[in-house]
Amino acid sequence: MNPGDRVRVERAAAAAEGADDAPTYEGILLPSTTATEVVVKLDGGYNVGIDREGSDVDVLEEGVFEVGESESDDASTVEFDDDLPTVALISTGGTIASTVDYRTGAVTAQFDAEDVLRAVPDLAGRANYRGRVVANILSENMTPDVWQDLARAVRAEVEAGADGVVVMHGTDTMQYTASALSFMLDTPVPVVFTGSQRSADRPSSDNVMNAVCAVEAAKSDCVEVMVCMHATESDDRCALHRGTRVRKNHTSRRDAFETVGAEPLGTVDYSGIDDESVAVSFRRPHVERDERVLALRDDLETDVELLKFVPGMDPQFLDVLEGKAGVVLEGTGLGHVHTDFVERIEELVEDGTTVVMTSQCIEGRVCDRVYDTGRDLLDAGVVEGEDTLPETALVKLMWVLANEDDPETAMGRPLAGELTERSVPWT
Repeated sequence: MNPGDRVRVERAAAAAEGADDAPTYEGILLPSTTATEVVVKLDGGYNVGIDREGSDVDVLEEGVFEVGESESDDASTVEFDDDLPTVALISTGGTIASTVDYRTGAVTAQFDAEDVLRAVPDLAGRANYRGRVVANILSENMTPDVWQDLARAVRAEVEAGADGVVVMHGTDTMQYTASALSFMLDTPVPVVFTGSQRSADRPSSDNVMNAVCAVEAAKSDCVEVMVCMHATESDDRCALHRGTRVRKNHTSRRDAFETVGAEPLGTVDYSGIDDESVAVSFRRPHVERDERVLALRDDLETDVELLKFVPGMDPQFLDVLEGKAGVVLEGTGLGHVHTDFVERIEELVEDGTTVVMTSQCIEGRVCDRVYDTGRDLLDAGVVEGEDTLPETALVKLMWVLANEDDPETAMGRPLAGELTERSVPWT
């Protein structure tokens, strides 16, 4: 009996005492930190510790899971079918690329792209797959350096003949990375980010549906950077969000991602997934195949900060921003901060810091021409971020400072669908 075996544990002591329903547990044996307990991961995804004394343990199947970390190269290959399109699977880690680590019983990011094919057999027969691992990290550990590595990997896969790219990414910072690739990369094929809110060992995991829908989207004619995640709590369809307009708006719901200020670009009907003619549909204008050529501009100015203004904040807090290349302010309402901040902001601008104003409101656009404070901010040199999301504005400012001759003007015009010419109600 070894960790990784499938076992059944019966509390024989309870049965001997005449219990009508002696507890029985079935699942995967995990390593135990004590000599007195046996630890089992149940089929429902939870771990249970059981006293060894008075328990009968039967091995149902040996070696169901390997113990320890999987070994992987940077790239993996799968047998090709000439009749299928080629989709590159690029892994950065995250829950969708996670499984239980049977050394610890915890969920860990350790799959490479080929492992994902084994974990999601529903992907078989939908495309040829090329696998590449760019990073193996949880998304809170994402950095601009990895954004650049990822953009270069996507370019390499497209140059190698991929008809679409699926990026597996942790959900917590997916919107930042999707924005970064939207600015850095002009792609002639779909680039689809996907992830999962719940790991593969949980019965409610969303990894299979999200991965399958992402592959279908990667075969579509929409050649933009998109995020593909559950559109509802049910397993019925996924939404396709533009990479610069999407936001994670819930910590744990499967339909946590939303397009802010509009409807998603399109949807993938999971119930019709085997009928490609109806599975993927788009309802908004988008860039189509053959409308642009591959190009990469991946320089980033990373000396940029995002600051949220709150009532009562000490203006001296802005001192930590001295010498920064850029600052995105998340102001109140139409884009305001306390009037005591205006003078210090003007000094930052005069010292060469590009200061961009966005709003804490979920929807709507900045307009600093309505109230006195806003007009004072404009006079101080603040750049309006229009209706760009604060997180997207941060990434955009990193990019324009490194790639545009006139960053202030660039921040006010749409570069990758991140802002609209005007804000209108929608239903």
